[in-house]
Amino acid sequence: MGQQEKVATSLAGAVSEEISASLAPVDAELERRYPGDPGSRQPVHTVYVPGDAFAADTIRTWGDRALAALDEHAPDAAAFAAVLGLSDELAEPVHSRVRAKLEREPIEDLRVDFEDGYGPRPDAEEDEAAARAARLIAEAYRVGTAAPYMGIRMKCMEAAVRDRGIRTLDVFLTGLIEAGGLPDGLVLTLPKVTYAEQVTAFARLLEAFEKVHGLEPGRLGFEIQIETSQSILATDGTATVARMIQAAEGRATGLHYGTFDYSACLGVSAAYQAGDHPAADHAKAVMQVAAAGTGVRVSDGSTNVLPVGPTAKVHDAWRLHHGLTRRALARAYYQGWDMHPGHLPTRYAAVFAFYREGFEQAAARLARYANRTGGDVMDEPATAKALSGYLLRGLDCGALDIAEVARLTGLTRTDLEGYAAPRRGDLTVSGK
Repeated sequence: MGQQEKVATSLAGAVSEEISASLAPVDAELERRYPGDPGSRQPVHTVYVPGDAFAADTIRTWGDRALAALDEHAPDAAAFAAVLGLSDELAEPVHSRVRAKLEREPIEDLRVDFEDGYGPRPDAEEDEAAARAARLIAEAYRVGTAAPYMGIRMKCMEAAVRDRGIRTLDVFLTGLIEAGGLPDGLVLTLPKVTYAEQVTAFARLLEAFEKVHGLEPGRLGFEIQIETSQSILATDGTATVARMIQAAEGRATGLHYGTFDYSACLGVSAAYQAGDHPAADHAKAVMQVAAAGTGVRVSDGSTNVLPVGPTAKVHDAWRLHHGLTRRALARAYYQGWDMHPGHLPTRYAAVFAFYREGFEQAAARLARYANRTGGDVMDEPATAKALSGYLLRGLDCGALDIAEVARLTGLTRTDLEGYAAPRRGDLTVSGK
């Protein structure tokens, strides 16, 4: 090898050291406020079941009802594809995977609801319902029949219902502790938040519970439900939702858009309250930007048009739900709410089609990036992160199989996870 040419510089090393020292607080702030995605599985939906309706067989019952709806209103792949406008190529793989999903894991995330879906009850009745929810959820995790994620939505932190909400949460969490401990998939949802101080108060409540039971600090996280105009924009013009993420002191795991409460808060008439209303798009865009990089995930809302009644009406509701779900996925809202068992077939059809139709192209692009080979698109680490994240989400929900992903990319799941979670500013993304 020849002698290495000397490179000339002008600045003393002390200059770089001084700049690094001056930016040390900023470096620490970036690490604290923007830790990046946690890398765990994100469910494709959340199902809400009223506290008095939740039972040991709820998950299986929802799956069976969804399968019955398919059998009655779209008994084969061609019929289902015709309703939703799926291509011939996607018809069979989507239909078969939807049926398999409904048989194996019909619900990915379930919240026992003690808020809007529950209504005012005598205290003793709500106490018993919360205790029963804890017993049933603990048992489901013990015997392997639980959804990957389960928990409760309590009442909000406003004065009129605050004490009741706190007591329900205490009864539920205490019941889980007494039944053997908090499950890994536990999720808590705080609704109707208007001020960041309410988020901090809830964080303090969880901290107090952890101390009483000797739990690891920060063990309990929670979702913030965005259902009021005040949670998006404060009176001083700032984005309140961004404050709320920080007010949670690291405990916030998600921002869930509440379609109907938020729309009503803005005066949108009932006939136009939907996830594709401009008001909804604005709120979710603000949520998305506020949450980006923080590790807090955004969830879309729901449709209240239920797929029930004669076949023609069911098909109309299916097309609406399928279209809204696909629209949300294209906008990077990878989770939503489902209000009825009949929504499950179209939730999974939309999700599976979204990942399967783009799978081969994404796999080819990631393989070229990993092997540093050329192609018709010049990708960079940020794109590799998006491509691997897309494939991982497809794997997690069942749209894709690891064998077919490995065949087209030459990558393992560990490789994909490395590409999906580079450190900030690191241009040498880990992987193959």
